[in-house]
Amino acid sequence: MTRLPHHHTTLVTGATQGMGRGIALDLAARGGTVLLHGRDPGRLAAVAAEARALGAGGVRTHLADLADLDQVAALAARIRETEPRLDALVHNAVAGGGARPLVREVSAQGHELRLAVNHLAPYALTRGLLPLLTASAPARVVAVASIGQEPVDLDDPQLERDYEGLRAYCRSKLALITAAFVLAEELAGTGVTVTSLHPAHLMDTEGVRAYGLVPRVGVEEGVRPTVRLVTDPALAGVTGRYFDRFDEARAHPWAYDPEARRRLMELTDRLVGTATA
Repeated sequence: MTRLPHHHTTLVTGATQGMGRGIALDLAARGGTVLLHGRDPGRLAAVAAEARALGAGGVRTHLADLADLDQVAALAARIRETEPRLDALVHNAVAGGGARPLVREVSAQGHELRLAVNHLAPYALTRGLLPLLTASAPARVVAVASIGQEPVDLDDPQLERDYEGLRAYCRSKLALITAAFVLAEELAGTGVTVTSLHPAHLMDTEGVRAYGLVPRVGVEEGVRPTVRLVTDPALAGVTGRYFDRFDEARAHPWAYDPEARRRLMELTDRLVGTATA
């Protein structure tokens, strides 16, 4: 196990259950400081107590609903103002296919919910925390994606036609991966790296069960490859890559298409900018 200095600080979104909780507790056991994000105060307090008991260098909690870009902006501002450093940012919070996959849900700003939580929020949070990440460099941004990837229909990016929850999820995850590639290129030379990964297939999480799928593996199977991207010294400087668990892999070809990237990021900047300007 790679030990972390007490001051090594990682923000984990969606840290109150499932894989996010596992990631946070793994990092706490390594001695690092963990910033725990969640939507439920009771669950946040419980995970914070677990992390402290494992010997974390420090534990602080942050309450925010990532389906509201105003709360995302406030979260970033709060962390910038209160934290002396940020060595890693793990985008783990997720909206899955949903328990009612034919019911289209929207965020506080009226954006399709999966796109908002799985793509717009991580992008906005990364943007908001870039001053702290670059000041703390070398620093790592890790986006928890999925092997389930489907191109975004840029003529109907919010799935107003033929909505289905798993389709929305797969599109949002490919958008997340694509944005990670774009950010990695933009941040080249700053000491901030950006990677994404498919952590494990059909983990035993609330989202998998809610959609009606049968879990195949425990969350610890996804924790290990994710924490590796945060802590492994051998991955220092590795950026702009997508991993299938522990192996570097190719994402869906759409993510490498220059025109798709350009149009997606124009859309993303427009949707994020209107809420956080």
